[in-house]
Amino acid sequence: MFGIFGHGNVAGVGQALEQHSDLMPYLQPKNEQGMVHAAIGYARANAGLATLACSASIGPGATNMLTGAATATVNRVPVLLLPSDTFASRLQGPPMQAVDNPALGDVSVNDAFRPVSVFFDRISRPEQLMAALPAAMAALLEQGRAGAVTLCLHQDVQAEAYDFPESMFEERTWLVARRPPAAEQLAAAVELLGSSQRPLIIAGGGVRISEAHQALRAFAETHGVPVAETSAGKGSLQGSELGLGAIGHSGTRASNRLAREADVVLCVGTRLIDLTTGSNTLFQDPQVRFVSINQDVFDANKLGAAAVQADARLGLESMSRRLAELGWSAPSDWTGRAAQAKRQWTADLEADLAPRDGEGLTQGQALRELNRHAGPSDSLVVASGTPHVDVHKLWDSSAGTKVMMEVGFSTMGHEIPAGLGLRMAQGPEGEVFVVIGDGTYLMGHTELVTGLQEGLKVTVVVFENHGYQSIHALQRGRTGRSFGLEFRQRAGGTLSGDYVKLDLVANARSYGCAAYYAQTTDEVAEALAAAASQPLPAVVVIKTEPHRLLLDSECWWDVGVAEVSTRPETQEAERRWAAGREQMRWFG
Repeated sequence: MFGIFGHGNVAGVGQALEQHSDLMPYLQPKNEQGMVHAAIGYARANAGLATLACSASIGPGATNMLTGAATATVNRVPVLLLPSDTFASRLQGPPMQAVDNPALGDVSVNDAFRPVSVFFDRISRPEQLMAALPAAMAALLEQGRAGAVTLCLHQDVQAEAYDFPESMFEERTWLVARRPPAAEQLAAAVELLGSSQRPLIIAGGGVRISEAHQALRAFAETHGVPVAETSAGKGSLQGSELGLGAIGHSGTRASNRLAREADVVLCVGTRLIDLTTGSNTLFQDPQVRFVSINQDVFDANKLGAAAVQADARLGLESMSRRLAELGWSAPSDWTGRAAQAKRQWTADLEADLAPRDGEGLTQGQALRELNRHAGPSDSLVVASGTPHVDVHKLWDSSAGTKVMMEVGFSTMGHEIPAGLGLRMAQGPEGEVFVVIGDGTYLMGHTELVTGLQEGLKVTVVVFENHGYQSIHALQRGRTGRSFGLEFRQRAGGTLSGDYVKLDLVANARSYGCAAYYAQTTDEVAEALAAAASQPLPAVVVIKTEPHRLLLDSECWWDVGVAEVSTRPETQEAERRWAAGREQMRWFG
């Protein structure tokens, strides 16, 4: 269990953890949000079959966990949250750090967890745990719709004694069954796929949760169907010529070009967020239809799909057998079209990564060097910003490196604690690389201290590009202006002066981490080699060109643009946005 103690839990849950530390090991994070992200990393590395609990005190300690709770629920990842609450007795008057609402006497700040939890309960009597705990376990293990499970614990109730039955504490095995497809759903999906001339598979995070990698590859190669990957599904298909890489706004042009031409799209374990579908502009065939394999019925029915509510592996295996009986495979000219698009993308990417006169190291070039350095026993953690975009586009997973991307909630500050959780699950084998920008580093670097305390080796790769450059590029593209997104000194009343001089290497070393600075490809290779020899967390800061991003994905994404502006560049951006909106479609 992770926990930060305050007056709401120090004498209740905290006392119990101290007394029974041999049964429940305690880990000390530096921020309540960070400990939830660590639990998410741990759970994802265990395919959702194990997680960590997080205890926080009343008030700000509890609400600090909200972002982590939303991240878990959006990404269908189980975490157990135990925020402290007010006094059940109410004899004390309004408690410190509590909302005092005269119209809603039973409401506390913990009610904010309700919309971001898959299960919520407030424990006002000890015996309520006998009903709440089994329900919480069932919610944590619901593969189709796992997420944050929140049990609010009144601080006085935490300390109460109760004569629980001994059977409540007996070990119990919870069976997480793989759901097979229903015959009727399978038949409809097979009929639709069997009529396809230009099929495409979109592999999502459900492929990884269900450990369906081999089933996916067998399906693709048996039937000649090209495969594109969402952010959560990155690395689902390794070492196959049918892999087109990423899809959507942060995707490859190969995937997106075939998506525009596809007549049937098989969606496997994906939520189909707007980044994946290009805000419903990507699929342009007039008669395009969708088939979806998903544990969750809500996700399975998106885009008017022929829904197959099933485990990804069992769904793919069953569907492949039925298609094989029909003798169906994709036409060879379509498979050839996919290979041609992939070759073109590879050539375009290599040209884009080539050094340019007068330009320093780019983020893409540095990532390519990290890609060469990473091996099959290594893992990579990345979340929001330009690191996510570039990893999604260019990272080659054929060597077997596991990639854990959090883009569903796109949470800055998630990466370092998630890397620690992944290391806890992975054990000492291999490297755990955390890839972030300097903006994200400033949001979550204190959890490096937790890594030092616990001896959790991660290598944090920080791209120093002086700000939030991903959203900065979007801002310039949609408004024609630059405002408030770079780390600049104030000049003339605005933040438009020189870049703020930060020494992130010195910051990391001040914690006790090994830290290195690199500005060239050779220096990156040397720094990664040096970091690999360190037994504790290491930080590699790489100076990169601030405004040099990888080539675009040829995929539109909807972001609200000002309809009325006096600036000509913003007016032109609005006209381009309106043209993109014209391509949006409703699929059912």
